[in-house]
Amino acid sequence: MNNVIAILAAEGGESLPLEDSPNPLIPPLYDIVWSLIPLAVILWLFWKFILPKFQQVLDERSERIEGGLRRAEQTQAEAKEELAKYKAQLAEARSEAAKIRDDARAQGQQILADMKTEAQAESERIVTAGNQQLAAQRQQIIAELRSDLGRQSVDLAERLMGEQLSDPVRRSGTIDRFLADLDRVPGAGKN
Repeated sequence: MNNVIAILAAEGGESLPLEDSPNPLIPPLYDIVWSLIPLAVILWLFWKFILPKFQQVLDERSERIEGGLRRAEQTQAEAKEELAKYKAQLAEARSEAAKIRDDARAQGQQILADMKTEAQAESERIVTAGNQQLAAQRQQIIAELRSDLGRQSVDLAERLMGEQLSDPVRRSGTIDRFLADLDRVPGAGKN
């Protein structure tokens, strides 16, 4: 129907108020102006109030992240230092333990050597004491045997001679002669 009206209007030479067909993609100028004013107010409010808060939140967040990274790096550096200290202490402890083991071995060997020396000295002392005791016992036994032998020889001599050797001087002289004769007998006094 618009076409018919447009054709009739064109024949008469008169132009109709709706003759220019509006472009549906371009809005009228008054709509554009009234839309730009609230947009400008909203942009200004956004720029003035919301954007600074948003920027502040972003700055705080980035500061927290950077601070966390710095703390993490610092903690990691401290951990590396502590690890190096721990390794140094461990190496020192191992070397000290090795030194203590070596010292203990040396002391053990020294103690063994001292104990062997003491045992050897004690053994020699015991052998010497035993030899001295044996010599003393031998001398005592020899003295006892001589006196026993002397008495028995006096008794035997009294029986053979038929006289009594009661005089101590005589008795002692007889005993000494008998023992001297006994010492001269081969193999008798060398036991």
